[in-house]
Amino acid sequence: MKIGKWMLTGTLLFSIAAPNAMFASGTAQAAADKTTKYRVYQYNQVLMEFAAYKQAESFAKGFTNSHVEEIGSRKWLWSNFPRYQVFQMDASLPEWQFATLDQAIAEAKKWTYASVRDLASTGWVWNNYPRYQVYQSEITLDSWKFATLNEAMTEAKKWGNAHIIDLTNNRWIWDNISVENKKLFQAAEPIYKVYQGTFSADNWTFASLEDVIHESLNWGHSTVVNTKTKMTVYSNNKPYKVFQNDSFLEEFISLDDAVDYARLWGHSAIFMDGHKIWNNFASYQVYQNSALIGEFKSIPDALSYSVQFSNASIQTLDHRMLWDNFKKLQVWGWNGLSNGDTIKGHVNQTIGLDVDSPSYFELADAAGNLKDNSNADTVKWLQSSGYTVYPLVSNQFSSSLTTQFLANSAAQDKFIQALVNRSVQLGVPGLNIDFESLAGSDRNAFTAFIAKLTTYAHAKSLVVSIDLPRGSVKWNHLSAFEHEKLGDLVDYVVIMAYDQFYRGSTSAGSVAGLPWADGGIQEFLSYGIPRDKIILGIPYYVREWKLDTAGTLVSNRTVLLKDIPALLASKTTTQTWDSTYDQYRIEYQENGFNFVFWLEDEATVKARMDLAKKYDIAGVAAWRLGYDQPDLWKLILQNK
Repeated sequence: MKIGKWMLTGTLLFSIAAPNAMFASGTAQAAADKTTKYRVYQYNQVLMEFAAYKQAESFAKGFTNSHVEEIGSRKWLWSNFPRYQVFQMDASLPEWQFATLDQAIAEAKKWTYASVRDLASTGWVWNNYPRYQVYQSEITLDSWKFATLNEAMTEAKKWGNAHIIDLTNNRWIWDNISVENKKLFQAAEPIYKVYQGTFSADNWTFASLEDVIHESLNWGHSTVVNTKTKMTVYSNNKPYKVFQNDSFLEEFISLDDAVDYARLWGHSAIFMDGHKIWNNFASYQVYQNSALIGEFKSIPDALSYSVQFSNASIQTLDHRMLWDNFKKLQVWGWNGLSNGDTIKGHVNQTIGLDVDSPSYFELADAAGNLKDNSNADTVKWLQSSGYTVYPLVSNQFSSSLTTQFLANSAAQDKFIQALVNRSVQLGVPGLNIDFESLAGSDRNAFTAFIAKLTTYAHAKSLVVSIDLPRGSVKWNHLSAFEHEKLGDLVDYVVIMAYDQFYRGSTSAGSVAGLPWADGGIQEFLSYGIPRDKIILGIPYYVREWKLDTAGTLVSNRTVLLKDIPALLASKTTTQTWDSTYDQYRIEYQENGFNFVFWLEDEATVKARMDLAKKYDIAGVAAWRLGYDQPDLWKLILQNK
């Protein structure tokens, strides 16, 4: 617990040391476990978390493209992602996604050049791309394009001197022009000319549109121009171009022929007039950062592959992100009572630090006066260096002072207004509240105070975080901290997961055994505090215990993380693994005494960061900066 923030060798006044002062009277009650186990997403955006699966599924059903994920394993337990998607050429809309093929086809039929893609397959399962086009002489309309010959003939018969071009081979295949009219057309002035590019031959000029089209079919990439109007009235081009990745392979008059050919090649696509209208890419693409590393026809297959990689994502072909594991831990650090130069020195040796919390504000007295140690220049420097600044606010760790203060509503208002207004003036985006050594009888009053402070701070757009001791579900209901209510009020809850064994302990032990820290996260989750609000505190110190030859505890002292290597080098130590704390136990003898401590080093810092990732909480916080070595921050950066 962060009781030793100001002076680790000072008197400890908290629940374990002074239970009568800390606890309110009452009986232990079994609290319901409100740990969230299921998370609801829409695409890759978190919507809500639930303790009960049925609640999660019910909530998810209210959204399209949603899924329910088991938080611990990231396994998908339910989803309503569509099976079929409608396209018009290469365009689609969010509402053009459907669970069944019939639904998709019904929508696609409303549009021209439409297709339906089975997202669990490749290519199309339905399309209405036109195969036939109706003309009346040179005249045609977009609405005169049809998928079937019968549809085209039904339209053509409404008009005199009409004909139909088969778009799969560009041939004139039907007309209702009489023999007499055809002879009249052939006897008229020759106005139609075939061109292949810019070239035309003398014998490529015709009076009859039918005759000139038959000639044009003999020449690839040819067109027919009306020499009087200068208008192109027919084209024998190949509109469908097949590519494999970025390499051009072949082009076709017939869309069906283009599709048959494209299927022979992996990662192929068909373009028409610059639009990618068809492809055989798998629907779900896996990226690591920006590099494509896998493609899959089903989301389960994509998921099972993606979880093997860090910074991975699953994206649709139009780059809509469905899932990612981009999570990076926030890394916070406290400065303690430090001046501006010291704070700069602290952060200058870090890499990967996100939030800095200098100890700037303190409750000065029961009347609500604010002791302000803030430094605007230091804040400006921190922010210009890229750090978020949440100044720490303390209560002198005085139980009696805080009790008097919490009994005085006017004093609270005075303190809150001064604190928040000064924070706004400084330009900091938030505050870190660290009120400790509270009497259990102040439980309700403290919650009301935090509610009042948070309301005023939020009105000024300030983020509020609160530091709470790692306690116990069995007795926290008797302490001064209503975890569940406080978790609802504030934006972040920092678990002070240290001082498991502290200055006042009657036996030797670890400052923060790994199982104990793990249990602390579980404890805070069980109150229903959202994972994205929880920050795990990490100790950058150990407590060294001095015992006499009989094993009786004589004294203890604090050793900072940065001083441990020198201590180890200067002593003849033995190192044994202690499975109780999941740490190494270090011992040495000197002057007839036995000295023991439980090692904190890069390995234990990483293990604590791994705990934060294991429970998918927001981040970690170091007590404190200045106790560390620069080399540690490379590990933090690489593991956040």
